[in-house]
Formats: sequence, C-alpha cells, structure tokens
Amino acid sequence: MSEQELVQKCCAGDVIAQGELYTQYAGRLLALCRRYCSDPDDAHDLMQDAMIKAVEKIHSFTYRGNGSLYSWISRIAVNMAVSSIRKHRFLRISLDSTALKDIPDPPPEEVVDIPKETMLEMISNMPPVRRAVFNMYCIDGYSHKEISEKLEITEKGSASTLAKARNSLKQQIADYLKKNE
Repeated sequence: MSEQELVQKCCAGDVIAQGELYTQYAGRLLALCRRYCSDPDDAHDLMQDAMIKAVEKIHSFTYRGNGSLYSWISRIAVNMAVSSIRKHRFLRISLDSTALKDIPDPPPEEVVDIPKETMLEMISNMPPVRRAVFNMYCIDGYSHKEISEKLEITEKGSASTLAKARNSLKQQIADYLKKNE
C-alpha cells in the first residue's frame, strides 16, 4: 500500500491501516528514539507515544512525496523527545569555554570499524541535552536556531553544547580505539 493510500485509510479510521502504519515505521522510529533516550524502555515508550500521536494527528499530514510520511512521524518523535528533556529540566548548560578540551579527531579509517551499536551506545552515554543537541544537529539536520527554539536555549548555548557533545564522543572513540588496539 502506498503512503498516500495508507494515510487516507488511517484518516478514515481503518484499524488495519493503522496496524500497517505501525508495522512499516515502528522499527525505524524506535532506532531514532534510541538516539534520544539512553534507556531502551524509555525509547520504546517514546516510539509508542509518537506512533499514537501520529495516528491521532494523521489528518494534518500533507503528502510531499515518497518518504514524507516517515519524515513527518520522525519529527513528531523528535519534538516529543525534546519536550520531555525540557520538561524534566535537564537544561543546565554551561557556557564555560574552558571546559572544551581540544581533542583531535580520530582517524576516519579506524572509526569505520567501530560497530554501529557501540557508536549508538557512546551517544546514549552523553547527558540528555548534549545527546539531544548532537542528534538534532548532526543526524536530524536541525539548525542551531531551530534547536535553540525547541530547547529554549540560546543559539550560542546550542553551539557550545554541540562542541561539548562532539568532544565527549571523540574522547569515547579514542578510549574505545585504545582499548581495542
């Protein structure tokens, strides 16, 4: 069934189409949620909540071409993750530039050999705000302006947090490579 047909049937309240929507998108959406939540159960809850919200709001979806349905659903999940972070008041961002160590970039040929699950674990080890900013900027393509609006921080705060997240990831990669020489 095409995305357009799936949306039309979901809008009509077709339970089978809603199940198909879940079947088609839950796996990828869970992977996205795992990037924002360090706890697998929290990621699963976020994915479920995002899918429920998508079904509830499906009538507001506008088809923009193949893949636009997943993009729309993933935006819902990211917004819910960001809202959760904001709600739990983890937004204590230090702008202390001395905290940014200059860690050299790891050699790309060595990073390629790091298993995907290990990289995801490294990202999930970051504090919630760093993880959110890193995911939003590096993976989901948000600008610092968009991040600052969603997380209710300054653009400089977003950029500073991203720098800290990248340094944290570089350090974890360096430690991993050293440990696995």
